[in-house]
Amino acid sequence: MSKIIELKQVSKMFDGEMVLNHIDLTINDKEFITLLGPSGCGKSTTLRIIGGFVTPDSGDVLFEGKRINDEPPHHRNVNTVFQKYALFPHLNVFENIAFALRLKKVPKNEINRLVGEMLEMVALKGFERKNVTLLSGGQQQRVAIARALINKPRILLIGEPLGALDLKLRKDMQNELKKIQKQTGITFIYVTHDQEEALSMSDRVVVMADGCIQQIGTPTDIYNEPTNAFVADFIGESNIVDGVMLKDHTVRFSGQVFECVDKGFGVDEAVDVVVRPEDVDVVPVDKGMLHGIVTSVTFKGVHYEIIVDIGGFKWMVQSTDYVGEGQKIGLFIEPEAIHIMKKSEYSGQFGDYSTFSDEMDELSDVDSVDDE
Repeated sequence: MSKIIELKQVSKMFDGEMVLNHIDLTINDKEFITLLGPSGCGKSTTLRIIGGFVTPDSGDVLFEGKRINDEPPHHRNVNTVFQKYALFPHLNVFENIAFALRLKKVPKNEINRLVGEMLEMVALKGFERKNVTLLSGGQQQRVAIARALINKPRILLIGEPLGALDLKLRKDMQNELKKIQKQTGITFIYVTHDQEEALSMSDRVVVMADGCIQQIGTPTDIYNEPTNAFVADFIGESNIVDGVMLKDHTVRFSGQVFECVDKGFGVDEAVDVVVRPEDVDVVPVDKGMLHGIVTSVTFKGVHYEIIVDIGGFKWMVQSTDYVGEGQKIGLFIEPEAIHIMKKSEYSGQFGDYSTFSDEMDELSDVDSVDDE
């Protein structure tokens, strides 16, 4: 697969604050890649730099090997779907989509043909004369996508466009975007803070935090093999505990010794241990590798979300079996369910679910004060 975009040691500061810190990123032709991370992590700035709306302070932006740092947006073979869609309210659906073609003075018959193709692709056939201000959020987004795609750009940049949509419509649009990307063969670069969105749509995910890229990989790799505590916590739920690697395939944590599948760490090296909540089995106390007291149980539809206190550290367990609050239970963990990570700057910041109850207590205190 050929490279289409390369960022080399790209940095950017705003108001004295480092927003991007010497990032390196390669994006391949025809792939759907998602920049994922919390607010302020640098993902939107990265998108704007690729689009030409922001110039990096240092480093290079390459398009098919050619440096484009100083090229304005309209000289790049890149189109953008903005978060607010930026549709022209005085133009109907047809004219919004046809706008760029009319600027280029494309013949009328060709405009009609191309707009018709776009309307069919985004499932808006029959909406040609509709006023865009009367469309639903999902329909407006489809118009914005059609308008961006009609010029057949090599790259489409999409900036968090699904946030305002309801859950069902958001899932529908995720499927639509992936289908359109496959159909057109255009490289999609998508920005979101929604982990599920990133995992369900992307060929690769770029996880960002604090202006740095933390990990790049397929959705499966990112979920199953997180590189550090930040990624493990941000992508889904994770129990992250301190451990010691005794030798290859053997780790100690929570006061017990476990078999695992990881190797290559130093003898007695301090590590972070990740166990996903869905990979823990609830068993009778006498069959458990770990034992704890259930502090809360929440029904989530397909499973129960169980918080278990094990030696003062709160674990999350997801199980279809109901257990009662205050009950002592055993936990069984297979070797394959244990993932070992190197210690990092994020060690100790994530993975203890006591924060759930603490946050709720703080909110309750605030509510009480407000009520008074």
